[in-house]
Amino acid sequence: MTKFYSFHGTITMITDLIGQNGEGDGCNKLITVENGIGTIVNFVISPSTYFVDHVMVSVGDRVTGYYDGNAPALLIYPPQYQALVMVKDSSYQNVKVDYFNNELESSDGRLRLNISPFTQVVLRNGQLFTRNPANRDLIVIYGAVTKSIPAQTTPYRIIVWC
Repeated sequence: MTKFYSFHGTITMITDLIGQNGEGDGCNKLITVENGIGTIVNFVISPSTYFVDHVMVSVGDRVTGYYDGNAPALLIYPPQYQALVMVKDSSYQNVKVDYFNNELESSDGRLRLNISPFTQVVLRNGQLFTRNPANRDLIVIYGAVTKSIPAQTTPYRIIVWC
């Protein structure tokens, strides 16, 4: 179970990540995100970083970056985290990245999933996931929610984080 933390803001810079020898291979990027009140975070983007809907991001885009809150981090400013998942803001869908228990309730107790026959449950590579997604780290893409506690939704798509 990964302890997902997130940071939301606007991309202010995207650069190639340069190694200690002063060179970069172009496969790793550094994305700088600013939250509108002066807080800045640098996300290290590697080929294994999952971009929801495989979108291309650019400077000016509003994004949320998710990282492992239990992973070691450099004590530098601005903070720098290895991005696990990046989500570009969209007005027609919501995204939650979290661990969901056997009742398909998120670890923070704020969202419960009601899976329908129309909910697409897939792996990160897009292949069908045929097991129960409970008790796993999930990327949940959904629309409307109830006003209950926890909020409930029928997701459009669930991406299982194996």
